[in-house]
Formats: sequence, structure tokens, C-alpha cells
Amino acid sequence: MSDERNAHEGPATFREVFAQSEFRAVYASGALTWFGDYLTKAAVTMLVYEQTDSVAMSAAAFAVSFLPWLIGGPLLTTLAERYPYRRVMVVCDLVRMGLISLVAIPGLLPSQAILVVLFVSALANPPSQAARSALMPTILAGDRLVVGLGLITSTGQAAQFAGYLAGVGLASINPHLALFVNTLTFALSAALIRFGVRHRPSAMTAAHRSHLLRETAEGFRIVFGTPVLRAIAILVFSSMLFAIVPEGLAAAWADKQSNGENAPLAQAMIMAASPVGFILGGLVIGRGIRPELRQRLIRFFAILSPLALVPALLNPPAPVVALLTAITGFAVAGLMPVANGLFVRALPHGYRARAFGVMGTGTQVMQGVAVLLTGLLANRYSIPLTVGLWSLAGTALMLITVLKWPTPDRFDAAIVEARRSDPDDESEQPATSGPQSRPPTSQAGVGSM
Repeated sequence: MSDERNAHEGPATFREVFAQSEFRAVYASGALTWFGDYLTKAAVTMLVYEQTDSVAMSAAAFAVSFLPWLIGGPLLTTLAERYPYRRVMVVCDLVRMGLISLVAIPGLLPSQAILVVLFVSALANPPSQAARSALMPTILAGDRLVVGLGLITSTGQAAQFAGYLAGVGLASINPHLALFVNTLTFALSAALIRFGVRHRPSAMTAAHRSHLLRETAEGFRIVFGTPVLRAIAILVFSSMLFAIVPEGLAAAWADKQSNGENAPLAQAMIMAASPVGFILGGLVIGRGIRPELRQRLIRFFAILSPLALVPALLNPPAPVVALLTAITGFAVAGLMPVANGLFVRALPHGYRARAFGVMGTGTQVMQGVAVLLTGLLANRYSIPLTVGLWSLAGTALMLITVLKWPTPDRFDAAIVEARRSDPDDESEQPATSGPQSRPPTSQAGVGSM
């Protein structure tokens, strides 16, 4: 049944999206795992800075969770194309549950073994997230997909907010408790997916398999060899270089702002500001702005995301830093869901998980690089100077990037071409400009990154 919406019709409603039972299961599963992951990340970041008193080491502890994407992201996400998405997600959750449960037991493993186990468990993130994102367009269509992706991303930010606050609090009590909570989230997530999502065959049949390296290379080829997909990738990767910086430097920034007094509160305020801004942006932009206007505003929000942090040069107090960070989060909320929707519409069938592997790896690597570089710079220069100049350079980069943004006609042509390759798309109506167009029930894009 067609989910086509008129070009001047308002966006899909939350009620329409949540009416799909499979979406509810995927939505709840993602929220649980994100909460557990961010809880652990905040606790570990805080503990490392307390133990080493090093901005660079604190930033490295935050950035190390991005490393699995760099090492095995594209290759591992290709596996999600070979097997049913539901099976991939359940297996990854159970593997992570088992490994994290070992770390959660105090005194069971030496510190070196704990680091190894945590890293190995993080290797399950790429295929799990790729399968989740690839599954979404088979559950939702049209502007429901765009709104659904925005809901998932906003909820991920809410889970980040709650996880950061809980992680900072638990770190002062017992870090193993945070890991135990993370174990429970994986168990519940696996149950939700297993019993809430129906089985579908793998996207890649045995006849189309070659070997993992060649299949992985095809994912890079489709993203960077298709002009509109390449433009989206560049825009998203560029934005990731700047939005993450306040969170990565939050522990050290809060300590220096407060001279050690109420530092945990200041850290939590800075780390939570971006997800709060994103949630507000998702609600205001996702439900208050028509689909065609969202697409026109993508350039404005792309520039605003780094520009909002330039006033950090003035060395404002922690509440102002949090406000600037929240504005950046709001701007990213105006950028990412639209980019998600355009990406999934213009991506040919059969490349869902692999394309997400490219995008997921790129965003994770960009964030990790940004945190590491700004952490090293902040060891030599002041944090406000580092963040302000970094964001000023980001504004210039974004100006260059948006000048090369494709026209709506080019997106329409790519969407029509992609729909021809999608056997699940039963719509016969032509695509129209902007996120209100009917997508192919297609690929994951940047949606759940």
C-alpha cells in the first residue's frame, strides 16, 4: 500500500510511526543498548581523568570506543548483509551480554584482560547497528521513515543524556555496577528483537556473494561513487568533526572551570547539553516543519552546528558552555534526520548494511579523531581556545561543503533510479522533491549511527 504524501502535506505523525509493532521493538531495543553504552562511557571517562589528571588520556578513554569501527567496521557490517537482520542483532546482543558480564564481576579479570574484553565486545557494534538501520526501511516507508529515523536518533540522544548522568553518578560508587546494568540492557534488547521483529531472509543471496573484502569494497563504491550519496557522506562526516568535541573534553573542561569544586555536576551538564539540544531540535523540526522546508534548511543547520561553539573563545562558564553545546545539538537535529531520509531514498537495494558500514565507520572515526586531536591540542593550549578555533575552522569547512550541495532535481533523479532496484517498493507514483517523497523501502543510511 502506498505511503505517498502530498508535497504540501504535513509530516507523518508519531502515532502513525508507533502504530507499527516492529518499530516499537526496534525502538525500545536501541534505547536500552544506547543507555547502557553511554552509562559505561561516562563512568570510564571520569575515572581515567581522576587517575591520570591528563586531558589527553581522558579524551583517549572516550575515543577508544570508536576504534572498533576503524578496525573492523566496514568488514563486519558486510556480514549483516549476508544473514537475516534479526539474527544478526540478536546474536550481537547475546555476545556483548556474555562478554560484559565477565567484566562486571569484580576481581575476575586483570585490568589488561578487561580492556581486551571490552574492545572485543565493541566489535559487535558495527554489524548490530548496520542490521538495525538496514531493517528500518523494511518496516517504515515514506515520511514515516524520516520521522521514525528522527525519533530513533532523538531517543538515542535521550539515552545518552540519561546514560551520562547515571554513569557520572555510578562512577563515584562502583564502576562494576555500571557494567552490570549494561549487561542487562543487552539481554532485554535481544529479547525484544527476537520476539518483536519477524524473520526476513538475508538481503544478499548466496548467488550474489563473492568474498567479504570485495563485498565491503562495493559498499564504499556505491557511497563514494554516487554523487548525491557522496555529498551526504561528506556533509555528515564534516559535522561529526565538531559536534562531539565538548563531550569528549567535558571532564577536563568541567574540572578547570570549577577548580575541582562541583566538577562532576559541570561535566554532566556539558555532556548532557548536546543530547538535550538534539531532542528539542528533533521535536521542533521533526513535527513543526514541513518536509520540503526541512530539506531547504539543511545548509543553514550544517553551518550553525560548528558556528554555535565559536564563542567558546571567550572562556564562558560551564552553564554557557552547556548552552552553546545545546545549540549545536539542536542544529545537528535539523541536519541528520533529513540527511538520513535522503540517503536511504537514493541508495540502491542490496547495499543497506554495507552502506551503513561506510557511514557508521566514517562518523565514528571522525568523532574519535576530533576528540583525540582536540585533546592533544588542549594539553598545550587552553580548552576554550582549542574549541573556539576548532569550531571556527569547522564553520569555514561547512561553508565550502554546503556550496557543493546537490540540487533537489539531482536528489529526485537518484531516488527514482534507486526505486527501480527495490523489489519491496510497490509505489507507482514518481518521486517528488524533498523528504516527503516516497522512498524505496531501502537502505540504512546514517540513521542509527
